[in-house]
Amino acid sequence: MPRKYTSRQEALLLMYKFCAYRERSHREVRTKLISLGVYGDDLEDVMASLIAEGYLNEERFARAFARGKFRMKKWGRRKILSGLKQQDISEYAVRKAMAEIDEEEYTATARELILKKINLSTKDNVFEQNQQVARQLIQKGYEPELVWQLIKELNSP
Repeated sequence: MPRKYTSRQEALLLMYKFCAYRERSHREVRTKLISLGVYGDDLEDVMASLIAEGYLNEERFARAFARGKFRMKKWGRRKILSGLKQQDISEYAVRKAMAEIDEEEYTATARELILKKINLSTKDNVFEQNQQVARQLIQKGYEPELVWQLIKELNSP
């Protein structure tokens, strides 16, 4: 059973720490407040205070999310977009976040992943190997057209 925090101030102090640790989405903060037993006007007041004081910023979260997932986990645009949508991020913030991904770096990362997956592939047949690699990259969120174009470039003599 969630512990009921009687004071709005106590919840606000906890949220300062929660948001200072790393970038948070509005959804994460709202869920955390509800789990702490903060509802209604108190919840909205805490959210408004966090936004006003700069602890909570949807656009900043979206940009950090996109950069992190691309650079660290090597996710493609489609998977990043899906992750942002799951966090209920606005269309404006999503566009700003997707602009963080440099086109050349994106293509180079996809090419690097394809080469790595080809070297790790257990398939002997080139067709099956290409299918396996393409499936893996598409699952990581890369666009099928880009994946197949890069595979064809790497296979051509």
